[in-house]
Amino acid sequence: MNDTPKGKRLFVLDTNVLMHDPTALFRFQEHDIYLPMVVLEELDNNKKGHSEVARNARQASRFMDEMMSGIPTSQIQQGIPLDQNGFLNSSKVPHGSLFFQTRIMEAKLPTSLPGSKSDNTILGTALALQQEQPDLSVTLVSKDTNMRIKAAILGIHSEDYRNDQVLEDVELLYRGMQELSDDFWEQHGKSMDSWQEEGRTFYRLSGPDVENWYPNEFIALNGESEFQAVVRRIDAGDAIIETVRDYHSPSHNVWGINARNREQNFALNMLMDPEIDFVTLVGQAGTGKTLLTLAAGLSQTLDQNLYSEIIMTRVTIPVGEDIGFLPGTEEEKMTPWMGALMDNLEVLTQSEHNSEWERAATQDLLSNRIKVRSLNFMRGRTFLNKYIIIDEAQNLTSKQMKTLITRAGPGTKVVCLGNIAQIDTPYLTETNSGLTYVVDHFKSWEHSGHITLLRGERSRLADYASEVL
Repeated sequence: MNDTPKGKRLFVLDTNVLMHDPTALFRFQEHDIYLPMVVLEELDNNKKGHSEVARNARQASRFMDEMMSGIPTSQIQQGIPLDQNGFLNSSKVPHGSLFFQTRIMEAKLPTSLPGSKSDNTILGTALALQQEQPDLSVTLVSKDTNMRIKAAILGIHSEDYRNDQVLEDVELLYRGMQELSDDFWEQHGKSMDSWQEEGRTFYRLSGPDVENWYPNEFIALNGESEFQAVVRRIDAGDAIIETVRDYHSPSHNVWGINARNREQNFALNMLMDPEIDFVTLVGQAGTGKTLLTLAAGLSQTLDQNLYSEIIMTRVTIPVGEDIGFLPGTEEEKMTPWMGALMDNLEVLTQSEHNSEWERAATQDLLSNRIKVRSLNFMRGRTFLNKYIIIDEAQNLTSKQMKTLITRAGPGTKVVCLGNIAQIDTPYLTETNSGLTYVVDHFKSWEHSGHITLLRGERSRLADYASEVL
């Protein structure tokens, strides 16, 4: 692929870019955008239905309709200014123009690429633009990897649509904790204050590390004097930290569950903290995300009565072939997708001393307080005093995440779980997943918390499989 061209450029957009992000029309600053006629045809073909793709196709069409309102036909060929929408309502924001294909453009494609296929028609249009205007930097923008490969073969500069990427590299994702250096106390302990409130220990610190901390970030110092704390507030160069509660101890279990490692202990501290309204847990399979979240939810719902019920939902994307439509109510349809919920509930409710009647009574109690809901019916709802668990959140887009999280009413806690290494949604990657998006955007809020779980706790077989397979 060629080096990125300099100066003003002309971007030819593939249909999948607009179906992924309709606001892409306003994301290219001073550069111009060109839409082949086949792109409009594909948007029209995909506009029906209630899926995210259909909604985005309709929104892209609405944006273009708004921009063309009041524009004379003669100006369409000269380009429609891209400052006609609220996304670019400031004269300080540079903007280009939107061009539509208004004539048939001939370009000689290899005979193995018939012009009837939509992708190849777009390639032919980009190639014709490049040949007609050799002084202009033409770039094809597509989310389709094969499309970009074919463009490179034909000598067309192509790029992925990266504007929705939260991070350049997933390794830069906020982890939710920091390891302290061995000389931490020497640098930060000179003007330290400490006090206790209601059995909780607090410290006020200042020093070079403080400016890099976030609210509710965990800090840990290993060694002989192991120290673990959470940042409560950062104020004028000072940080107030609180030592974490030790959930490793059997006397401090949560619904019978104890933390098996440091990160799990940090997760339980966040999940059990009523001042933290939004929690994200990221980790590989077997790190305990669902088990810890459910244990904390049951404890606060049934024992402490902080929440009226637990609502669990997830995106329904199959790993293998789709098994088709499922009969029954909303909850019955969601049951096959909630195997993780059932498996973890079995762990949380089993006891050697319980009789069959006691187990049945427990299951009946839990079924009344734990509801399984589909993402498809979340729009427009408001949840009051609920403990909401969004499982497999890595498969949601940033827009879907916003739709779900904004359903939370007063007294509601939202917990997002996921493994960003296992994304099944087309065009989503580790760097633009909705889970990555919320982790990055919520890290500075004083009522949110995040932790990356590192160690699997299932079995030696599962741990070995994660390493070698």
